[in-house]
Amino acid sequence: MSHVIESVIVEIPVPAPFVWDVLIDYAGYPHWNPYTLKVDTTLAVGDPIDLTLPRPDGSDGTFISREYIRVVDPPRLLRYDTGDTFPGLSGVRDQWITALGADRCSYHTCETFTGKYAGAVMAAQGAWVKAGFDAVAHALRDRATALFAGRQATMLSSPEEGR
Repeated sequence: MSHVIESVIVEIPVPAPFVWDVLIDYAGYPHWNPYTLKVDTTLAVGDPIDLTLPRPDGSDGTFISREYIRVVDPPRLLRYDTGDTFPGLSGVRDQWITALGADRCSYHTCETFTGKYAGAVMAAQGAWVKAGFDAVAHALRDRATALFAGRQATMLSSPEEGR
């Protein structure tokens, strides 16, 4: 049996490629991402992605979830999974950016858990994962919107090239 956790779908008034760039700017995560505090990866398919997360119980400290990159399809889909890291549990996470026109898009993420321990993980941490996914969706929207507005303001205040 599979168990799925999905974030809210947020609309972002920014072009999808720009949002993609914010999503994969892992060095910037400490400035805006409340759920994934740090990421180490090459983004090459098959390579690990180490996600540093806060502890689910709210106590001090973090833990690292090692997963593996499976799909990098800019600016549309990033997929990674747990591989065989946790015997009896598999998690596949998709992060979707959907263009809704030239200047706006939507974002949502979901994770599908399967295996012997999927139900137990959902019972113990499902609400925490859902809250984290929702927080990321809203924070990504806010970060991309602010960065894009700043870029637009800079472009408007700079003299045109070639003049």
